[in-house]
Amino acid sequence: MFLCGISATLCGGKTKEGVFVGVLLSMSSTAVVLKFLMEKNSINALHGQVTVGILVLQDCAVGLLFALLPILSGASGLLHGVASMTKSLVLLISFLGILSILSRTCVPWFLKLMISLSSQTNELYQLAAVAFCLLFAWCSDKLGLSLELGSFAAGVMISTTDLAQHTLEQIEPIRNLFAALFLASIGMLINVHFLWNHVDILLAAVILVITIKTFIVSIVVKGFGYNNKTSLLVGMSLAQIGEFAFVLLSRASSIHLIEGKLYLLLLGTTALSLVTTPLLFKMIPAVVHLGVLLRWFSVDSNQVEVHVHLN
Repeated sequence: MFLCGISATLCGGKTKEGVFVGVLLSMSSTAVVLKFLMEKNSINALHGQVTVGILVLQDCAVGLLFALLPILSGASGLLHGVASMTKSLVLLISFLGILSILSRTCVPWFLKLMISLSSQTNELYQLAAVAFCLLFAWCSDKLGLSLELGSFAAGVMISTTDLAQHTLEQIEPIRNLFAALFLASIGMLINVHFLWNHVDILLAAVILVITIKTFIVSIVVKGFGYNNKTSLLVGMSLAQIGEFAFVLLSRASSIHLIEGKLYLLLLGTTALSLVTTPLLFKMIPAVVHLGVLLRWFSVDSNQVEVHVHLN
């Protein structure tokens, strides 16, 4: 974020736009990354756990980012902005604390009740599970946090119960439907005319985003003591721009933080980075086994399970 702000200033651009671009690029897609980690059975692998942890922290910061935008645009003073961010942080801690209590008390009872009521058919349990997640997503959104955080928290609450696997099996068809709708919604946001006229810039931007995010995230993860292969896997997994960028872009455009052309450019870059994520995930096994990189990867016991989960 700060690097983008400094770079924008040195290049003669607006510092506030550079900081916003840094905020935008720092977000990764929770929905897309979790889907592919689950498909590869890598959610419990070392790199999967690190990736999920980073995604959770990003979702927790969503409310704080919303409070930051008016400060960048100059719509609110510094004192008001700090107060708004403090309020978001207090709400976040309180929300997670309440969910922690509910996950130990009400959630197991609720799921068992739905199991008993849906003994003849599974539709009731499916609807109850989806309604449960939507309820907490709605609550999170109303508190000014994020839909993603509420949905993810609801899933974590269910995962702490004995019915986690049963619930996952029941909602898998619905999950695939929502994934298709999500990708369709991304397509509807694209301005095809702008995309075609600036295809060279957009492709260069996507390649640059993937390369820089992979490099920076890998270095940061490596700095926390993880091995080289795990660091690269986490970096490649988080190389896209998250779907929450669409919400940030809409908000930034409404308060005139960014100009129209920059808005369309960032919108197209975000969409293309999400679309190319499946291809990037398919390339991961080939990349980590490149002859040049094999010298960089030291063979140790922690990397054996990564290899197993990738293949």
